[in-house]
Amino acid sequence: QVQLVESGGGLVQAGGSLRLSCAASGRTFSRSAMGWFRQAPGKEREFVAAISGGGGSTSYADSVKGRFTISRDTAKNTVYLQMSSLKPEDTAVYFCAARGYGSGGPLAGRYDYWGQGTQVTVSS
Repeated sequence: QVQLVESGGGLVQAGGSLRLSCAASGRTFSRSAMGWFRQAPGKEREFVAAISGGGGSTSYADSVKGRFTISRDTAKNTVYLQMSSLKPEDTAVYFCAARGYGSGGPLAGRYDYWGQGTQVTVSS
């Protein structure tokens, strides 16, 4: 059974930092594209960042570019999202996603597996 489990969310003041982790189990995702998405109350789920199977390629939403960094540790089957200079508008539930095969990118429909989400709240 494939599972993606996010952790690291919490409450932080504007300008602060958090690091989210997504631990995968049930199969190896070392060659799978993985991504982070977020959903704020009353809004649709939106793309945040993605990383290729080999880790050599990353992409970001314009709203987080320069502030967030996605990375992965293939040995630990884990992907991370380092978030800095956080803003109140970053407040959302953050979801980890994994593609079974093929490339990832910003489209949520391309991902086959999803975590349960972790809440990030940024206070002003």
